[in-house]
Amino acid sequence: MFVAEVFTGQPGCSLVLRHRSSFEGLVQGDLDHLPEQAFYMVGGAEEVERKAAELESNA
Repeated sequence: MFVAEVFTGQPGCSLVLRHRSSFEGLVQGDLDHLPEQAFYMVGGAEEVERKAAELESNA
């Protein structure tokens, strides 16, 4: 169990080092077109993009 799970009710996640391309993409601005809310409480870039699409469909 992750520490914050008790407070948020959301399960935590771990990212392995080989997924560092998500971080590199973030730093290089590859995700700048996505809304800030899409980055909240998610893991890698794939989850950010999935959440952004979900937010857009709910708008």
